[in-house]
Amino acid sequence: MAYSNILVGAGTRPAQPVIRRIGFADLQEALAKGIDDFYAMPTHAMFLCVIYPIAGLFLARMAFGYSVLPLLYPLASGFALVGPVAALGLYELSRRREAGLPTSAVRAFDVLQSSSIGAITALALLLLTIFVIWVALANAIYIATFGYATPTSIETFAGDVLTTRAGWTLILVGNLVGLLFAVLVLTISVVSFPLLLDRDVGAAVALLTSIRAVARNPFTMMLWGLIVAALLVVGSLPLFLGLTIIVPILGHATWHLYRRVVEPQAAPPPTQQEGHRERRYAADFPAVLFPWAR
Repeated sequence: MAYSNILVGAGTRPAQPVIRRIGFADLQEALAKGIDDFYAMPTHAMFLCVIYPIAGLFLARMAFGYSVLPLLYPLASGFALVGPVAALGLYELSRRREAGLPTSAVRAFDVLQSSSIGAITALALLLLTIFVIWVALANAIYIATFGYATPTSIETFAGDVLTTRAGWTLILVGNLVGLLFAVLVLTISVVSFPLLLDRDVGAAVALLTSIRAVARNPFTMMLWGLIVAALLVVGSLPLFLGLTIIVPILGHATWHLYRRVVEPQAAPPPTQQEGHRERRYAADFPAVLFPWAR
């Protein structure tokens, strides 16, 4: 029964959310509301997303120090494949602000108390599996192109990739395969995670709804994917530090895009009442960082 709830939610029948047709104006509105959320909750958003530049610098250090230089680009670009999971806290903050609920930083961790946490975990594991497969395929493409020899230096590696026929083949094939992975992740995750935070519909229904949303709005969703990719590239240029702004804006905007794409429930469930929170003191640190613990 537990496995059934993860797939189709708590109801006796899997719900089928209604999908709207959207256009470029809806993307603009979603981005505008994402920026507005970021301005309203900048500290919270940057706190949640500081892991992005740290992870980027860690990946660079690992590549330069442990002879996995050929995997630097696949790791950095593939990190966006699990971005929807990292943005869960941002979706939650936008959801709470929209509902008029408190939006302190620790409230982002309320995701862990969601009735859909099992389905969210299942989809997160799916994205992690896709990420691992992408890195393995990228490594296989490099080996098929250049063999097993380890680059002797950064300059040699850059020269081989940018100035040789094998390097051009690697760039072309690698980016085409990466594009397929990006399209796959966009298709299955563009509204699935926000939907699970909004309704207990199960992983299967959320995934199918996301696919239906892309199928009904193929060109608009393709444009959204290009916007996301372009903003991530811009945010990555100054040592990944720009992602502390770009990622939260995109995370908040994705929630509002979900609101534009998926028709609201005819009779939305009553808003959960906020319980009385006991006063916490500085002496409780670091326990105050984990409000769900007792």
